[in-house]
Amino acid sequence: MLSFTASVLCQVEPVGRWFEAFIKRRNIHVSASFQELEDEKELSEESGDEELQLEEFPMLKTLDPKDWKNQDHYAVLGLGHVRYKASQKQIKAAHKAMVLKHHPDKRKAAGEQIGEGDNDYFTCITKAYEILSDPVKRRAFNSIDPTFDNTIPSKSEGKENFFEVFSPVFERNARWSNKRNAPKLGDMNSSFEEVDAFYSFCRDERRWIEKQNRAARALRKKEEMNRIRTLVDTAYSCDPRIKKFKEEEKAKKEAEKKAKVEAKRKEQEERERQRQAEIEAARIAKEKEEEEIRQQALLMKKEKDIQKKAIKKERQKLRTTCKNWNYFSDNEAECVKMMEEVEKLCDRLELTSLQCLNEALTSTTREEGRAAVEKQIHEVNEQIRREKEEADARMRQATKSSEKSASGGVGGSKNWPEDDLQLLIKAVNLFPAGTNSRWEVIANYMNLHSTTGIKRTAKDVINKAKSLQKLEEQKLLEQALKTYPVNTPERWEKIAASVPGRSKKDCMKRYKELVEMVKAKKAAQEQVVNAGKAKK
Repeated sequence: MLSFTASVLCQVEPVGRWFEAFIKRRNIHVSASFQELEDEKELSEESGDEELQLEEFPMLKTLDPKDWKNQDHYAVLGLGHVRYKASQKQIKAAHKAMVLKHHPDKRKAAGEQIGEGDNDYFTCITKAYEILSDPVKRRAFNSIDPTFDNTIPSKSEGKENFFEVFSPVFERNARWSNKRNAPKLGDMNSSFEEVDAFYSFCRDERRWIEKQNRAARALRKKEEMNRIRTLVDTAYSCDPRIKKFKEEEKAKKEAEKKAKVEAKRKEQEERERQRQAEIEAARIAKEKEEEEIRQQALLMKKEKDIQKKAIKKERQKLRTTCKNWNYFSDNEAECVKMMEEVEKLCDRLELTSLQCLNEALTSTTREEGRAAVEKQIHEVNEQIRREKEEADARMRQATKSSEKSASGGVGGSKNWPEDDLQLLIKAVNLFPAGTNSRWEVIANYMNLHSTTGIKRTAKDVINKAKSLQKLEEQKLLEQALKTYPVNTPERWEKIAASVPGRSKKDCMKRYKELVEMVKAKKAAQEQVVNAGKAKK
């Protein structure tokens, strides 16, 4: 089993430099932050092995102890050549050396006249040590060090030897930084990130200034801020690396811009190439299609020629067969009539029908052949009759439409005496196209000047004007057809030129309509004549 002994109370005595620093601060009624103690430790460790070399202050014995606030504490302790770089260990050693040399008891023993109380210059040594041994008070003193070089190089100096001029300036001013490891100015090989970090750090740093007078302190801080800003701005404007970085950035942007332009050019070239490829593909496809159409047309023409030859052969065969059988009659008049009917069959029958009829006539007797031919003649005549009836119906419809158009429509446009027609022609010429409300103006003009008393509306006037225009165009077309007969070169172009406002296509279309109307009219007349003969 485990056994426990009784607790023993032990007395611990605080020792070491940390406790020593605490006692010292308590005695002089000051405080220090942990960071300041760390800084003191670093300075002590860095300078611990250095040998102390003091510079005797020649004016030491002439100093006024009452004016100790305005004295140079570093010079009093013989550290004027080291100043803010002096470590706490060096300050302590310097104070010790000065005490050994200038202590009043030692000087009194040597027979020197000593001032009473605090009137001896040794008070200046004590006060100097008291200020410099306290980190807070020492920092306050350093902030107003009269020996500090506040000068800023000019731009002309910096542009010639930038690093040689500005490196020591920034190193001097680094003493005011709150951070121990302040970034360095660097050299031409420094990266953009390092240079940017350096100038950002310098712009953010401020000199720590401490004095009893608040107004003076504020003024000094403002002046120091302006000084640091001027220093940084001057260095920045003279820094060759900044120029190099700007040129590199500009070159980078130019390269990116050039790359974009090049990419856009390539894209446009690619689109143009694709477009040309599509055009070429379309051309090839069109040529292929045209070639197929041409080959198909040639094939159809060949087939048509073959069919034409075959029809011609079958027609000749039908004629020969019927002729050999004397057209199925011994009567001359009947033979002539049958001959006409056979020719009608040759004109109307298709190849298949002709082949079937000829095949039937080849393997039959004369009477059976006659019956087959008469049957085919009857079917053809019946087809011709139906076509004629349809043509007559179309003719009647066209005649009605023409009469309706020639009459100018219905309503108030039925009666158009010659005087009103002449008045209409005059009004149309008097008020040309482009006149506001032209047809209403023409109608009002006719109603005002007409002697017939017939009131015309704009619609009546438009219909009649169109009718007159068609009649006039028809007259011009008929005259042109007579002027330019069938054998005239470029006949229809000349005819179209004779009819204002009408194209070649319009004239040909109207000509076909006229031909159909004439044929229908002639057929109707023949039908009437035949009907009269039948009645007789």
